[in-house]
Amino acid sequence: MARALASAALLFALLLFVMALLAPATASAARLKDIASFSGVRTNELVGYGLVVGLAGTGDGTSSTFTMRSMSNMLEKMGVEADPDDLKPKNVAAVMVTAKLPVSSKPGSQLDVTVSSLGDAESLLGGILLVTPLKGLDGRVYAVAQGSLTIGGFTAAGAAATAQKNIPTVGRIPNGAVVERAVPFKFNNQDHMTVNLTVRDFGTTMQVVRKINAAMGGDFASAKDISTVELQLPDRFRGNMVPLMASLENLSISPDGKARVVVDEKTGTVVLGQDVRLSKVAVAHGNLQIVISETQNVSQPGPFSDGTTVTTPETDLQVNEQNNPLMLMEGATLQELVDGLNAIGAAPRDLISIIRALKAAGSLHAEVEVI
Repeated sequence: MARALASAALLFALLLFVMALLAPATASAARLKDIASFSGVRTNELVGYGLVVGLAGTGDGTSSTFTMRSMSNMLEKMGVEADPDDLKPKNVAAVMVTAKLPVSSKPGSQLDVTVSSLGDAESLLGGILLVTPLKGLDGRVYAVAQGSLTIGGFTAAGAAATAQKNIPTVGRIPNGAVVERAVPFKFNNQDHMTVNLTVRDFGTTMQVVRKINAAMGGDFASAKDISTVELQLPDRFRGNMVPLMASLENLSISPDGKARVVVDEKTGTVVLGQDVRLSKVAVAHGNLQIVISETQNVSQPGPFSDGTTVTTPETDLQVNEQNNPLMLMEGATLQELVDGLNAIGAAPRDLISIIRALKAAGSLHAEVEVI
């Protein structure tokens, strides 16, 4: 009896193993908040114009007239009269200041700001940004920035050499801006929610709809297009949406999409997506190399002859052509496709030509995107 039970258990385990091998592979799961954005949860771009002072002679030159005018206007507001033509802005640089204002920021909260040179300053190292109002697209001031810059690079120059690390004309000020006005938007006052997916795929969108409806226990979510899901809020969550969003954003989604091959011709990079498939096709790939070298020979006439000295060109022509065999390729999986491409000895830049030829032959079942 025990031997029969052991045999049955072994047979059951073997059956489970075979079923696992035959089961189709599933895409890796991701959280909803990693592949989507929610209406009302966004940032707003802020920008401002300011001056950075305290530079060690690396500021704007006299050709940056707007820097001198800005210095003159700033000094006049402080009760100091200054002619712009008399100013030497070696230690001052005109900059643009940018920041991202979250919709949840309230007056008094702090933001990181990025400071970028606008003129011909060589470096912003050691500079201090003066009070700079940051405005939104509506022209209203939402934050004020000021503080010492942190620069992730440097530049040093001599009479015959120059050394530079990273970009010294761009810096950041952590917590360098104070919010003065909040965005006039109330997150909890929404009566519906829009989920914008970063994956443009109908199957993924419907998967999100089913997962949301299952989590909420009703038909509250519906797909509007290939990447947009509209969510009607239940009455129990109106005015208190945070608990609902905390549960929805962690839903496990398996994103899908078109099979794609991305080619970067500038660097020779080729990236193959997971679902790329290749029908049976024969491929032969070889390189043809032609080297031509020219040498000028001098023909000198004999003594006391009427000849003249002439130059005669001599051409050396070499042709080297690889004779690679014809390879039969078929890729049902990404690994088989990669193994087939490696079998013909294709370099990354050769893969670009091979992929284009496979696509033209109708054997590559994927979308080829050249960036």
